[in-house]
Amino acid sequence: METTGIVRRQTAERVRDVLGRLVAERDVWVSTGHPDHGPHQVPLWFLWDGRAVWMCTSATSATARNIRTEPRVRLALADTFDVVLLQGEAECFPDEDVPGSAAEAFAGKFGWDPRVEEDSFLYVRVVPRTVRAWRGEPELRGRVIMRDGTWLEQPPSVDGE
Repeated sequence: METTGIVRRQTAERVRDVLGRLVAERDVWVSTGHPDHGPHQVPLWFLWDGRAVWMCTSATSATARNIRTEPRVRLALADTFDVVLLQGEAECFPDEDVPGSAAEAFAGKFGWDPRVEEDSFLYVRVVPRTVRAWRGEPELRGRVIMRDGTWLEQPPSVDGE
């Protein structure tokens, strides 16, 4: 693996970068598992509300079925050079029971409101318990930036305060 030019970020900088990506990006890979059917992975749109990831999927999808059986999930942002992996337990909200603020924020970000669709959708909320982030081999050490739901360091503020 070529590592030329990679500058190792400190934990607080990694946290800041991850939080920025969680706000800016729209797609996340969701990995679920079922004891009888094995692993399942699918990309979904997501919204970061400052504490949790919100996604939406068909109420009858394999993802929804798996989460109902086994709520532990892993989420991954798409960039394989700037890796971000989140782990947590999924909490499900049928479209008629989702908190209004989450549904409105989701609809605002994507211009699509699953609550008005003919088919039933399931909102999935994941509060991360563990987050890992790294860019290349120099950052493998120290890649855990959240443990037990707590950021290991607070990110530096954007305005320098």
